[in-house]
Amino acid sequence: MADGPFIYRFVRDLRLDDHAGLVEAASYGPVLPLLVVDRLLEARLARSPKRAALFCAAVRALDGELRDRGSGLIVRRGAPGATIKHLAHATGARGAAWSASYDFTAMQSDRSLQSELEEAGLIAALVHDAPAIAPEETALVRSTAGLGYRAFAPYYEVWRGAAVPELDATLRFAGTDLNSEPLPQPGDFGSSVREPPAGPAVAREVLARFVAGAAAQYAVAATVPSEDRTSHLSAHLSFGAISARAVVRAVRERLDDPFLLGEERFSLALFLRAVAHRDFFLQLSWYHPDTESEPLQEKMRGFAFARTHPALDAWRGGNTGFPLVDAGIRQLHETGTMHPHVRAVAASFLCFDLGVDWRVGRDEWDRWSVEDDPALATGNWQWIAGVGADMAQYPRIYNPERQRRRYDPSGIYVRRWVRELEALPMAAWRGDDAGDAQLALALFPGDAYPPPVIEHERAARDFLARYRAHLASATSLREAARPASR
Repeated sequence: MADGPFIYRFVRDLRLDDHAGLVEAASYGPVLPLLVVDRLLEARLARSPKRAALFCAAVRALDGELRDRGSGLIVRRGAPGATIKHLAHATGARGAAWSASYDFTAMQSDRSLQSELEEAGLIAALVHDAPAIAPEETALVRSTAGLGYRAFAPYYEVWRGAAVPELDATLRFAGTDLNSEPLPQPGDFGSSVREPPAGPAVAREVLARFVAGAAAQYAVAATVPSEDRTSHLSAHLSFGAISARAVVRAVRERLDDPFLLGEERFSLALFLRAVAHRDFFLQLSWYHPDTESEPLQEKMRGFAFARTHPALDAWRGGNTGFPLVDAGIRQLHETGTMHPHVRAVAASFLCFDLGVDWRVGRDEWDRWSVEDDPALATGNWQWIAGVGADMAQYPRIYNPERQRRRYDPSGIYVRRWVRELEALPMAAWRGDDAGDAQLALALFPGDAYPPPVIEHERAARDFLARYRAHLASATSLREAARPASR
């Protein structure tokens, strides 16, 4: 190990433990911890006030842990390349390491930074830290090397058998007389949201509480929104306050308990599958970065999704007249998150009932979501829209009223977020379809709840007709392009 320091640039990995990037940096010398607030980060945080507040809280917690170790976070505002080169010159550092990003824009920035540092004679180490299993580790199993997986089922078979690496290293942090710029504040990004509890200690507590309790009922909690007993780890994972490796190890350790009931074992395995899905979308974007703007499925790249709809603003505002959809949107606005099953229903409504482009939905989500995982957002939206990695023959179109009656039969979730329905008896808004429900609503006083903006069954049929026509046309074009047989 060399005597000189080595810079570690924090991005979406705001912790010290179980950290692949820090382990890599420490292999070169004492670590000099750096946070660069550049234009790309500013833009990401300025999109969502809640995201900005969580980020600032996580940074503050990280700085506190560094100070406990006799160090501290060096904060700079500006271009990463110029900042790192200046810091390396001032401290004698031989280079810098940082964690890989997985969305197209950030991946381009990573590669540009690598080239800039290497041209300056510095080491530039880009490390996989966000997934539990690095993309190359799963890709090595494929016969077609370097392309990763486009379908989840074969990926999951490889992922579930892979060992999660144990990262055990003694980290040394370099002393420096350099002054730091102030830690970022939510107001720096136009946010007036108060900083929530965040950081590694908070994330570890959330994980421990979930694994010890609610994880054993995850199979129910994942589909029943009123339970609100999912892991609540997504935002912490998106900022790297906890590693996906730590999550997988904790759940696998719980699965080793011989006294677990069958239902509990099933729930834990289902949660691990959800973590694998997260890794899957990260590796999908890693190998197919163009999915940020284009569907993964080539056959769907010419499909005519609309960019707008007369009811688009109603969807954005949670006023579609479909209670489960509206409850989900309003939960997102108020909390920065949404129950995972309701996410699927609300996204399905936009893409299929309204026929609106999945990119419009993803970008709208980005305005409100506290999470900072663009690659995951793209993968999930493409999956729901039937243009991505879901290999189903036809799109999975959710009936929002049927989903409400099945997964929120007592209206607990809907009442919590749709205030107009909070005090009304279930008989007032429980019909066999949305139309019947609205007729019943008219009989009761109170704040008006909007009528349905669309007839679901008709909209679903119309969308499927357009979908089939597009597939038939795409098939004809492919066959016409084939060379004639001799």
